[in-house]
Amino acid sequence: MAEVSSILLYVSFILYLIATLFFGASIRQKKGIQKQNPVSRTSVAGKIGIIITSIGFVLQLGYFVTRWIAGGYPPISNMFEFITFFSIMLVGAFMILYYLYRIPALGVFALPIVVILIGYASMFSRDITPLSPTLQSNWLIVHVMTTAAGQAILAISFVAGLIYLVKNVQQMSRAKAFWVEAIMFVLIIFVGFIAASTTFSIANYEMDLMYVNKEGEETQVTYHLPVIFGPHEYTVISEGGMEPLIELPAWVNAKQLNTLTWSFLTGAVIYLVIRLLARRRIADLLQPVLQKMNNDILDEVSYRSVLIGFPVFTLGALIFGMIYAHFAWGRFWAWDPKEVWALITWFFYSAFLHLRLSRGWHGEKSAWLAVIGFAIIMFNLIFVNLVIAGLHSYAV
Repeated sequence: MAEVSSILLYVSFILYLIATLFFGASIRQKKGIQKQNPVSRTSVAGKIGIIITSIGFVLQLGYFVTRWIAGGYPPISNMFEFITFFSIMLVGAFMILYYLYRIPALGVFALPIVVILIGYASMFSRDITPLSPTLQSNWLIVHVMTTAAGQAILAISFVAGLIYLVKNVQQMSRAKAFWVEAIMFVLIIFVGFIAASTTFSIANYEMDLMYVNKEGEETQVTYHLPVIFGPHEYTVISEGGMEPLIELPAWVNAKQLNTLTWSFLTGAVIYLVIRLLARRRIADLLQPVLQKMNNDILDEVSYRSVLIGFPVFTLGALIFGMIYAHFAWGRFWAWDPKEVWALITWFFYSAFLHLRLSRGWHGEKSAWLAVIGFAIIMFNLIFVNLVIAGLHSYAV
């Protein structure tokens, strides 16, 4: 059953890539959303794109169910499972908003983020292991699922905001245009991660090392990318691969830094190739395709996503999270890093709604807030989970 689950996830990954191409073709065919008719007729390419997306969504739900059956518990207990579940919720949120607004560009930006999330999840262990006692709670299921759903809806706000910024990039100052391009560069770094991981996976590259962890114990680690940064006091077990160029201290996660380095290098190469061939910024390349889209509709999608996602996130991350913490650790709040950043996220989106409703922050200002909000969510997901130690370290 676990093997079937992996196959379903892989097929959905491929379908999302294909659907992205059809949504892109739909934009070129329709040349954006007509201002006089926000919910305009969908082109043939757009219809094919949403059909393929729907099939991928069903298959990804199949992955979730089969992995649940294989493990005997909902697959939301570690980084691989949470990120893939988050991607499921993101696809579901995208599909709902697509049917409401018929904006193919949402698919062009949202589905690549889903692909990136699935690819990023693959760097973590996919083994099905028994749950620790603190995870054996129904409140955990409610807490994690609701949090993921809220974050996924908020992510659509980021997608709409990013489209708004890219569309209007030529009307911005140089400083603002620089930051829009920086966002595109970061997204391409994640593409670089997928490209590097896929390339060396096809080549069946592996390097096994023994090292001394920060507790002073010998541990084995397997690298799937050529080793630039090796762990503390390592010993090479397998032969034929590239030996580490730099040995790192025990408190640094060498494998994750190695993966990040390869992602950055590969993404930088991809970015430079595009820039050299096009002789333009990537945002400038996309801007003409999005030019005829309606700014008001994009702004509305971004705002409504926050309006819906914020209360869902509040329920999941704070209210249900505190109830689960009480049952798991005997207290509602302990200023754990994950709890603190969940609270920071809540305060930020509270400020988003306050500035929107009382100060009239619409359009570009609202779009920037949506982008910053998603950056906070990603910081919480990646950096807080992997770098800052806390009670939620079980999620790694």
